[in-house]
Amino acid sequence: MNNKAFPVWQVAVLLLAAVLIIPALVVSVQQPLAPLQLSMLRESGMAMAALAVLCFMVSSLTGNHSQVDKLWSIVPMAYVWYFAWMNNMEDRSVLMAVMVTIWGFRLTYNFARRGGYSWKFWTGEEDYRWSLLRKSPAFNATWRWVLFNLLFISLYQMTLIWLFCLPAVAVAGMDTKLTMVDWLLATAMFLAILLETIADQQQWNFQRKKLSQANTVETAKGFLDTGLWSYVRHPNYTAEQSVWILFYGFSIVATEQWINWSVIGCILLLMLFQGSARFSEGISAGKYPDYHQYMQQTSRFIPLRIKR
Repeated sequence: MNNKAFPVWQVAVLLLAAVLIIPALVVSVQQPLAPLQLSMLRESGMAMAALAVLCFMVSSLTGNHSQVDKLWSIVPMAYVWYFAWMNNMEDRSVLMAVMVTIWGFRLTYNFARRGGYSWKFWTGEEDYRWSLLRKSPAFNATWRWVLFNLLFISLYQMTLIWLFCLPAVAVAGMDTKLTMVDWLLATAMFLAILLETIADQQQWNFQRKKLSQANTVETAKGFLDTGLWSYVRHPNYTAEQSVWILFYGFSIVATEQWINWSVIGCILLLMLFQGSARFSEGISAGKYPDYHQYMQQTSRFIPLRIKR
């Protein structure tokens, strides 16, 4: 893997800086948060910090750095139901929690069938990208990887999970009823989850064919470029980002503000997916000769190019 193709330190520093800068900019133009919202943030923030420390300790002791991945689809469900409970199970809060639960169960299942979980909770499949990243020149000193694991893999990612759930805090205390827009957002969110399910299933079927060494035209290239993957290079990422953009939409309806303080997580998630997709594509381009042509013919997230 060419380290120049993916400046990991620059990306990590940019994301960490954004955690500090974006909240400061957004909060500076917002009304002060209500006591209920501050209580939600304080208590859930403490849980987030504890989980980040736990992930760092477990990953450091076991050498498996996918501990956050195991919690990625589970923790948001706990957050949003806690927020709904704190908000007296108000209709919009419950609707948001239900949608995140549908998302969470689907993603947890997809991660589990790939071997992500084990009865020994600290074991399970590790994301192949962490292993490749550890071998890069940027981490030729052990302390660099330890620092990266602490600040980015554990702390930043756990903070991000917490942040993109915060629209459920933004709606707290708002004396508003569900509207047609809320139901439209829920429907669109469900369709995005369905789209992600289809994309993941297509990738699952393709990888099973590769493992069975089935010699077909589809598997010969080494990567999937049919189905939804013929329209964009990462249809699962497109759908995942759409889910959380739509989730933020509930806070727009409740606050009647297009830009409110809970947009922080949504923005940071979009930034993370840009870096993650770029990193994955650098690996694929190095493994598969036809991947460069695929990148030229197919857009990354939004189907802007028409395949002939």
